[in-house]
Amino acid sequence: MRIDLHTHSTASDGTTSPVDLVRAAAATGLDVVALTDHDTTAGWAGAAEALPPGLTLVPGAELSCVWPAPDGRVIGMHLLAYLFDPAEPVLRAERARVRDGRIVRARRMVELMQADGYPVRWDDVLREAAGGPVGRPHVARALVRHRLVADVASAFTPEWIGRGGRYRVVKPDTEVVDAIRMVRAAGGVPVVAHPLAAARGAVVPAEAYAAMAAAGLAGLEADHLDHDADARRRTREIAADHGLLVTGSSDFHGANKAVALGAATTDPAVYEELLDQATGSAPVAA
Repeated sequence: MRIDLHTHSTASDGTTSPVDLVRAAAATGLDVVALTDHDTTAGWAGAAEALPPGLTLVPGAELSCVWPAPDGRVIGMHLLAYLFDPAEPVLRAERARVRDGRIVRARRMVELMQADGYPVRWDDVLREAAGGPVGRPHVARALVRHRLVADVASAFTPEWIGRGGRYRVVKPDTEVVDAIRMVRAAGGVPVVAHPLAAARGAVVPAEAYAAMAAAGLAGLEADHLDHDADARRRTREIAADHGLLVTGSSDFHGANKAVALGAATTDPAVYEELLDQATGSAPVAA
C-alpha cells in the first residue's frame, strides 16, 4: 500500500481542488490519502464525493500551533489531526478562532504594504483564496499577480512575508499541548508535522516531546522533504524515546510547492495503528 497522510487543497493554501486532489492521488498510485487543510474541514465533503475506486480518504486537518519555550520564545509548530469529529464544539471553535486570526493577519499585511506604496489590495487576496480560508500563500500569490515578486517562494523572504519579514504579522495559534488534548477529546489522532524542519525556523527541542506525549500525542512525521537524512534519523530517535509512531507524507500543496503526491509515505502497519486510535470519524472508501 502507498499511503500519503499530509496534503492540502484549495480549501486552505493548496492550488488543487479537493475533487482534483483525490483524482490525482489515485492517478499517482496512492491507496490512501489524507486531506489535511490548515485549520479547516471544508474540503472533506467534496473529496469524499469524488473518491475514485480503490482510493481511501483519511479526513484530517493541519492545526497551527506554538510551543512556549522556557526562555520566553514562542516556536511555531504544525499538528496533523486525523479522524476527529468535525462537529465537536471545542476543537471546532478553536479552528474558527485561528482561521479568523489568519484574516486579521492578512489584512494587516496588506495595510502595511499599502502604507509603503505597493498596489496590493485586500480584494486581490480574497480573489486568490477563491472563497476558502485566507492564508499567507494567498498574499504571496497577490504579490506575484502584481509582479512584485517572481513567484510564491520569493514572497516568503525577509523582504516580504517570510520569517522575520518586513510585512509578516504573527497570528494567534494554539499552544500545542492544548491542541493535542483538543484533538484527543474530539476522537482524533494527533501527529506533529515536520518537527525538525529547521529551514522553516526554530524547532522544538527533543525534551519538549515528553509533555506532548503525556497529553496524547500519537506520532511524529519523520519522512518529509524538509527533513534531510539526519533530521529523519533524529525524529525517529525522539519518537522511540517517547513511544510515538513515525509517519511519512508529501505535504502536497499543488503548484505552491514543488512536491509530488506520494513523495514520502507512511508504513501500512503504522497507518493501522493510527486507525485503531481514532474514535471521532472514519476513513472513507469509494
